[in-house]
Amino acid sequence: MKLLLPLLLLPCAAMAEEIWVTNEKDNTISVIDVATLSVTRTIETGERPRGITFSHDYSRVYICASDSDTVQVMDPETGQILHNLPSGEDPEQFVLHPDDRHLYIANENDAITTVVDTETRTVIAQIDVGIEPEGMAVSPDGQMVITTSETTNMAHWIDTETRQIIANTLVDARPRHAEFAAHGAELWVSAEIGGTVSVFDTGSKAEKAKIGFAIKGVHPDRIQPVGFEFTDDEQTAFVALGPSNHVAVVNAQTYEVEEYILVGRRVWHMAFNSDKSLLFTTNGVSGDVTVIDVASRKPLKTIKVGRFPWGAALRP
Repeated sequence: MKLLLPLLLLPCAAMAEEIWVTNEKDNTISVIDVATLSVTRTIETGERPRGITFSHDYSRVYICASDSDTVQVMDPETGQILHNLPSGEDPEQFVLHPDDRHLYIANENDAITTVVDTETRTVIAQIDVGIEPEGMAVSPDGQMVITTSETTNMAHWIDTETRQIIANTLVDARPRHAEFAAHGAELWVSAEIGGTVSVFDTGSKAEKAKIGFAIKGVHPDRIQPVGFEFTDDEQTAFVALGPSNHVAVVNAQTYEVEEYILVGRRVWHMAFNSDKSLLFTTNGVSGDVTVIDVASRKPLKTIKVGRFPWGAALRP
């Protein structure tokens, strides 16, 4: 029995939950074990990794290596790069379509959204959008993709069947991130310089709410909403507020800010663990990750990672 025990323990170790964090100044990924809240691996990537997402079966991880002008496909078990995908110049963020095959990639330098078939490893479309595209979102039914353009201050609505823009909506200055909510009935877009999050009705494309932020003792110029995440019931949104060093807790039904949580310096993006009891924030300037207890809305721990952590993704 003693000889068999190590073998029996191996599957459990392999199934440990992880948060993968891209470090854009180190050209690495820090892998955080959710159980121990510690970094267990540091993996080298291409230059300036930013966006990160997993395939639906978690057998592959896609990484936007922005300064390498490519999307890298990695085996998460070994940390080895399997191959690169064509991506256009300076890929920042991307979104994987529900078909688990097509990546929609924002190319900041080219003002385009590139569509890549991950199976054939080819570009199948390039869609002209506004200047400096960054944020990407896909509707739950896969029929609509959003690209936000920082300089044009727009959200572009792309029909995934025709791969054509069907609408453009103005948002406040420098939109950074977009997510569908309310089971696809709403689109939320953060405006970094505008200091707001706009909520649009997906059907009419009309703005239905605008969320502002105010933190006692923090200058308004430092309150810059960027990434955000929703709880499973979509009742609550957590919004990263950049150099204010806080995360806002927003009631997603009333659009009211309920409270603010102090985290590390220049909080950028976030990822939940599987049951969404913990929220992990990437804090670029302080080079760490804050772990927030979702129930109490209190920070639990700070985990040191690489320089300028940017993106985060869960590996169950």
